[in-house]
Amino acid sequence: MLRTLTRKQLIFDVVAALVVWLIFSPVSLYPLVWEAGSGATEIDWSAVTVSILMAAALGLRRLSPALALTIAWVGAIVQMLFGLPPMAINFAIFGVLYATAAYGSPRVRRLGLVSVFVGATTIAGYLVVGAYVYGLEGSQTLNDVLAPLTLMVALTWAASAFGLGLSYTLGVLKRTRLAAIETERQASVAEALAASEQQRTRIARDMHDVVAHSLAVVIAQADGARYAAAAHPEVAAEALATIGQTARSALADVRLLLTQLRHSQAEGPQPTLADLEELYAQVRGAGVELRINVDPTPRVEPPASVQLAIYRIMQEALTNALRHGDGSVVDVSLAFDPREITLRVRNAAATDDATNPGGHGLIGMRERAALVGGTFEAEHRGSDFSVTVTIPVTEVVSVTEPSTQESV
Repeated sequence: MLRTLTRKQLIFDVVAALVVWLIFSPVSLYPLVWEAGSGATEIDWSAVTVSILMAAALGLRRLSPALALTIAWVGAIVQMLFGLPPMAINFAIFGVLYATAAYGSPRVRRLGLVSVFVGATTIAGYLVVGAYVYGLEGSQTLNDVLAPLTLMVALTWAASAFGLGLSYTLGVLKRTRLAAIETERQASVAEALAASEQQRTRIARDMHDVVAHSLAVVIAQADGARYAAAAHPEVAAEALATIGQTARSALADVRLLLTQLRHSQAEGPQPTLADLEELYAQVRGAGVELRINVDPTPRVEPPASVQLAIYRIMQEALTNALRHGDGSVVDVSLAFDPREITLRVRNAAATDDATNPGGHGLIGMRERAALVGGTFEAEHRGSDFSVTVTIPVTEVVSVTEPSTQESV
């Protein structure tokens, strides 16, 4: 029944209604003071009552459109019962119909639309028919004025329906605009939530990649250091140094990711193709031999999103080879075509765990490839396990390195 308004809106409506009443009330407008039969002038309190009802309807139009429409109809009925002529404050009905269409419930809006046509008919009948009936001369009959009476009724009805309908239509337009604004706001909120969820998913994937790879390197180095501690102390010391470096690098990455979780705007530097050499060095430091083939060295620099995807997929694929491989050589190949980049990592698998479809590693690599429009394939071929990823290159920035084939 009552809508929620701000204090400023409520005060504005009340003050506006009071000002309208003070300006157009019969108390202040002397032309609306009726002459009594004795010739003296006095205030017609029925007109004052109607003006109070119309002003009240105007003041309540936004707080309660249903109540405002009811009060306006009560005022109109009282005005007709007392046979009062049109009053300036009757224009408040336009504001009530506007608010009915703009802020009312579906039922109230339907009642407002009905009021447009019923009101126009009532106005035409009250004004025209009453004026003609009470204005007939003694020699005239109703048949004498039927034709002009019909014309005046039609014209008055059309004018009234136009004015009332225009007010209602403007209210419908206002409601449509408010609905569009609310839809845009909800869409913005939904986009923000979706972007936040995507950001958190990306960060979670990065966290998995960083932690899984770093822990795999640390575990391999720790096992090697434990076995070599007695016979080869220098090897153990080197392994411990690698552990410390890997742990510090992982800690820095984790801190960066946690910072992004706290502040979504805090974007740090992301890995690129240039960081692959450091990744290879970490894996070699864990005791795994790598054969790397880049064919050819790219003439162009792929987009940052593609570089990040290649780095993270390579990181996870090498982590799988480190954890599930038999310790033999791991073959890594990168093929740069003007239209696509193909990454392949192949190693001899000691167990079938690497192909477990429920593992987060394969899921993360598949998602990484899909995000940049690529394809992902992981399969066993005999005793070997291979990961193949193909990523299309749609945006490139030229660089000056010559095209050569590098084999390490």
